[in-house]
Amino acid sequence: MKEGGTMEEHDSPIIPRTENEKIKIQNRLKRIEGQVRGLHKMVEEDRYCMDILVQISAINSALKQVGFSLMERHANTCVKHSIESGNGDEYIEELMKIVRQFSKS
Repeated sequence: MKEGGTMEEHDSPIIPRTENEKIKIQNRLKRIEGQVRGLHKMVEEDRYCMDILVQISAINSALKQVGFSLMERHANTCVKHSIESGNGDEYIEELMKIVRQFSKS
C-alpha cells in the first residue's frame, strides 16, 4: 500500500493473461462497442425511449459481466499467488475495494 492508505497501482497482472484470455475479453469488448454504436444510431434515428433504455441496460449488463469475469480471474490468479507468497492482505483489500465499487452500480 502507498503512503496515506491508497492502493499501489500495478502496470500488469502478477500472472499475465494468456493470449486466449486476452482474445476473449477483447471480443466481448468489441461486441459492447458495437452495442454502443447501435445506441448512438438509435438516438440519431429518434427511436422510442424505452427501446434505448433497454439497450443501455443490456450494455451495462455486458460490461458488468466482463468486470466480474476479470475479478474472478484476478482472485484465482493474482490474489491466490499473493496469498501463497505470504503478502495477500494488500491484494485482498484491493479486490474487496473493487467488489464494493461493483456492488454500488
